[in-house]
Amino acid sequence: MRRVAAVPLLGAALLSGLALPTVARAADAQGLVDALRTVAGKPPGVRATFARGQCVRGTYTPSADVGAVTRSISFTRPWPLVGRFSVGGGNPAVPDTARTVLRGFSIKILSDGGDTHLLFENAPVHFARTLDQMLGFLQARAPRADGKPDQEAIASFAKANPETTRQAAFVAAKPLPASYAGIVYWGVHTFTGVSAAGQAVPFKFKVVPAAGELALSDEEARSKPPQFLAAELAERLSRNPVRFDVMALLAEPGDDLAADVTQRWRNEDDRRAVRLGTIAVMAVEPNETCDDGIFDPGQLADGIGAPKDEIFTARRTAYGLSFGLRAK
Repeated sequence: MRRVAAVPLLGAALLSGLALPTVARAADAQGLVDALRTVAGKPPGVRATFARGQCVRGTYTPSADVGAVTRSISFTRPWPLVGRFSVGGGNPAVPDTARTVLRGFSIKILSDGGDTHLLFENAPVHFARTLDQMLGFLQARAPRADGKPDQEAIASFAKANPETTRQAAFVAAKPLPASYAGIVYWGVHTFTGVSAAGQAVPFKFKVVPAAGELALSDEEARSKPPQFLAAELAERLSRNPVRFDVMALLAEPGDDLAADVTQRWRNEDDRRAVRLGTIAVMAVEPNETCDDGIFDPGQLADGIGAPKDEIFTARRTAYGLSFGLRAK
């Protein structure tokens, strides 16, 4: 296993089992959830995406600088948290050795009377700019009668919608993650903090592992079992907590704060960031703890304003719908 120095870097999905429609229709959260499940083969009792994962518990500890970004009770005091590391897609059998599949990290900061839920992924952009584009992206990957997607339809959609290729290109350019504990995770959307001084502070979340980025060579990856990440994490936690710095990547004049989540900010890797605090993952938690509810992206304590882009707005409804389906 080789260690890659931690550098600034930050979800993926999939849709309908039908051919591309001859009449355009507006996408909504229900249609997206249905499509995600269809592409994955509609496995019962699992999430529409990030179906397989490992629940964990830990703590959040604020930094001395947090007030420059937010006055939120969730971030300005120490709290316990519940988290879930995961592998992208709606198929729980997706192998950890699939290099181009997203990795996710969701957390609930259990701040009494004002919990905050956050969703992070190992790419800095989403794979679609709008809900309709997301629908089209997934429909292009719909299985045909033989159970396989039409590669010509995928290529045609990508040519007409080049921004939908950015997330996949970012993930494909990275080596295979060796551990959930060695991944840089991103928030993708632009949040707005209210600082201790009452000022609005637009920013993006970035979660940076204390261990640096941990990656496998192609040769090392071939020796791994299909699902190794949960076992690797449990073994690592038996020795020491796993720590991450929670960073706020600050907006600059001219940044797009509400629209295109397939685009990074200019010079994003080099701009100023404030450390909000530290996550310490202490132990593996039974998956039922995470599966009995959702990580609700709209659950934000006062002092953190929700992103304004339509992808984020749809996430809250979609997560609730997905929970209802898997709870049946």
